[in-house]
Amino acid sequence: MAAGGGGAVKEVKSKAELDAAVGEGTPVILHFWASWCDASKHMDQVFSHLSTDFPLAQFLRVCIYIYIYMYVCPCLYFTLVSVFLLFPFVEAEEQPEISEAFSVSAVPYFVFFKGGKAVDTLEGADPSSLANKVAKVAGSISPGEPAAPASLGMAAGPTVLETVQEFARGNGASEGRSKLPSGIGGDLKERLQQLVNSHPIMLFMKGTPESPKCGFSQKVVDILKKEKVKFGSFDILTDNNVREGLKKFSNWPTFPQLYCKGELLGGSDIAIAMHEGGELGEVFRDHGIEIFDSDKGELSEPDGGKGGIIEPSGLSAATSERLRALINSNPVMLFMKGKPEEPKCGFSRKVVDILTQEKVKFESFDILTDDEVRQGLKVYSNWSSYPQLYIKGDLSGGSDIVLEMQKSGELKKVLAEKGIASVENLEDRLKQLVNSSPVMLFMKGTPDAPKCGFSSKVVNALKEEGLKFGSFDILSDDEVRQGLKTFSNWPTFPQLYYKGELIGGCDIVLEMRNNGELKDTLSE
Repeated sequence: MAAGGGGAVKEVKSKAELDAAVGEGTPVILHFWASWCDASKHMDQVFSHLSTDFPLAQFLRVCIYIYIYMYVCPCLYFTLVSVFLLFPFVEAEEQPEISEAFSVSAVPYFVFFKGGKAVDTLEGADPSSLANKVAKVAGSISPGEPAAPASLGMAAGPTVLETVQEFARGNGASEGRSKLPSGIGGDLKERLQQLVNSHPIMLFMKGTPESPKCGFSQKVVDILKKEKVKFGSFDILTDNNVREGLKKFSNWPTFPQLYCKGELLGGSDIAIAMHEGGELGEVFRDHGIEIFDSDKGELSEPDGGKGGIIEPSGLSAATSERLRALINSNPVMLFMKGKPEEPKCGFSRKVVDILTQEKVKFESFDILTDDEVRQGLKVYSNWSSYPQLYIKGDLSGGSDIVLEMQKSGELKKVLAEKGIASVENLEDRLKQLVNSSPVMLFMKGTPDAPKCGFSSKVVNALKEEGLKFGSFDILSDDEVRQGLKTFSNWPTFPQLYYKGELIGGCDIVLEMRNNGELKDTLSE
């Protein structure tokens, strides 16, 4: 039950429980909260009231205070873990996985699911936005009424609403949240970098290879032995700084973690799948990992990458034509594991980062989604592993070769020779846009035809003050619409900027106008 309210809010005790709820397909609203954060507690009351007004949706809550205290005070963390393991309230190992899965960096934080997918988020103490977003995914408060905007007065009692609004006014809409510990200290980051590079193959596990402390670690150890490779290991149970730091360092929340040449391959499931498919051995060979022949007591030379592993034969004409079409579907084409925004292996992430640094526009294909492409491309190009980068239909190579090409300047040269021009990245574009006019408004619609009431109010306020301003219709460009939320750490629109600096949204602009501050501020 939510604190201070009577709504049907359920505690989430594991990632599996959350996945099951979302998988049902019904609307789900997930609240990350912390008992030590006043904004979080106040918003939880609104959250509880909303749960009673939208009975067809599931309202779930994740308490993350053990995760926080772990960073603030390790001694207190272990005391709390000992206490809470005796009671089925939270699971200390599961909660961080949920938080990290959604990149939670502040509380209160809300994630909205519809049709089994996350469709929206909200960060900070903004009751009106919360009510509107809930209504959008869960339907109207009263049958026959439009889903949005929701009436917060109906969804929450006046006392609760007044408390939250007063809190938001006192702290600012963008400050009505409490930041979680972020990043990794320089010393720890350097130590982790040294550890993952300490052996060509490095396994971070629970226990030791001779005495694993969990079944998943045991499986990966057994696989590496079957692959006949030498590897280093680190027992993460002996060092909590390494254990927790590595989760952030590699953006991977569980253990074991297997690395090859400093790049994360994945956990036990990925290692098992790669081993069973023969791909793990291919990756080791392609990256020069020596194979130890225990029968002969000697090392065998790796095959060295391209060629000699798979003979180009057996592809049907239809498969060959399909692969040819995919390779030539874009001037720069990357066949990788996962997507550019969510790579599924460290080598794929490395090539994505290189292309991003070179400001190259590229398309990608997730080979994990299509086994015909995954296996066929190895034969078609006589290249045994992934990622594979193609420029104008020609194979450039995998991650190691692309990295070397970048370091030597050859990649830039090849791109230029083949007429591939670099493009501005999104951050550069957003910087140019916010600085395109001294007073710049990002809104829904245009000043002459606003598409929402909040945008209309800001336009009227600027006009009433006699201020000239530029504008951008965020409904016309979803890349700008979504990117600007992250760029400015401000989740809603309109957004008003002055000389490249964010002023705020509708409420702040109207308050500045009422206080006589708007014209002075935008005329400095």
